[in-house]
Amino acid sequence: MPIATVNPATGESVRQFEPHDAAEVERRLAQADAAARTLRSTTYAERADWMRASADAIEADVEPLARTLTVEMGKPISQARAEVLKCARNMRFYADNAERFLADEPLDDPSTVGASSAYTRYEPLGVVLAVMPWNYPLWQVVRFAAPALMAGNAGVLKHASNVPQSALYLDTLFERGGFPEGSFRTLLIGSAEVDAVIADARVKAVTLTGSEPAGRAVASAAGRAVKKAVLELGGSDPFIVMPSADLDAASTTAVNARVSNNGQSCIAGKRFLVHADVYDEFARRFAEKMAALRVGDPLDESVEVGPLATRSGRDELAELVDDAVSKGARVLAGGTVPDRAGWFYAPTVLADLPDEARLVQEEAFGPVASLYRVADRDEAVRIANQTTFGLSSAVWTNDPDEEAWFIGALDAGAVFVNGMTVSYPELPFGGIKASGYGRELAAAGIREFTNLKTVWKG
Repeated sequence: MPIATVNPATGESVRQFEPHDAAEVERRLAQADAAARTLRSTTYAERADWMRASADAIEADVEPLARTLTVEMGKPISQARAEVLKCARNMRFYADNAERFLADEPLDDPSTVGASSAYTRYEPLGVVLAVMPWNYPLWQVVRFAAPALMAGNAGVLKHASNVPQSALYLDTLFERGGFPEGSFRTLLIGSAEVDAVIADARVKAVTLTGSEPAGRAVASAAGRAVKKAVLELGGSDPFIVMPSADLDAASTTAVNARVSNNGQSCIAGKRFLVHADVYDEFARRFAEKMAALRVGDPLDESVEVGPLATRSGRDELAELVDDAVSKGARVLAGGTVPDRAGWFYAPTVLADLPDEARLVQEEAFGPVASLYRVADRDEAVRIANQTTFGLSSAVWTNDPDEEAWFIGALDAGAVFVNGMTVSYPELPFGGIKASGYGRELAAAGIREFTNLKTVWKG
């Protein structure tokens, strides 16, 4: 894939960029390595001042930056603004909390280990490589970069090739806030060159957000180099609705969960498992609300669903729907490619999916919902847990005993009760099974790329 901005609402090429050659990659890695050594000797207070200034800078750029996100990957402009502001919030969160999260932790009774004192401390690793996707071009990067830099690491970014303008914006953002030159560097390279960067001795760890195949490739390269990796991969999140749920709130939230970011989110609700007692009513409300969504130019403030980011993504989604329908699934809403320029797909609800349909196991990365009728909570959990993924989940119930049961029974990195999955700086984020390992955000996220050092004094 060329490194280029192609407007997915029109299919027109906006800008193309030359990839960095070997000499430029070397120059940028050397800058990051030098910056990492400098950052180790800076204080939390210094880094916090620089991070807050960087947050001010990104917030001041909200309008042009939101437009860039929309033109590069097609998200509705209101959601693009929200992404920019969420980045600023995350940066300030780590500026305020990094020192507390990484404070030395003394052993209460050092005599138990024959010491006069003993404690653990968190130290930066050095240069960390981030391999990032296009669906949240700023947020995915900043949720790594803010804690990594506040911990005293430097970062290098290999971004998706269809969001180069976002990648280059991030290349200068943190220096604008006062961080040393090279503290964060973008590499305009292809996927084939990632292994060599991971193998470089100056790179101490790697984090990836992306597809399961990409995660396997990066994890393999990190394993060969014996380097720490954090992976946030795909998801096919269940959204469970039980008889005690508020159906109006549940169906409205289900729509938002499925089509936010044009349905291109790993943590989106994708499989909707509804108890038989309320299935028909929920299905009616859900399908009506999905069908009523306004699809169109994402720069139009009134549009709720824009195009998919790439032609290949749109075509793969259409293939998944066509496969399910050919094997007996019913279309309750959508199921078509609109007759217009750009890479659009109609918000879609499918019911009665047969086990052999690909959608039963594969992730639908777009505005397509799979609806299942379940007899009881045991069947809901069986279907919820039957995929290889385990990112997040949601359950709608007003029965406290049922709520507690689902929290324990669902195989996922998170359970949201009477709401949709959302990432917050204050809460750890990540999955299990084929959805990856490690955590981002909160205290867990900043500790991932540190050396937990034990200190013993006789």
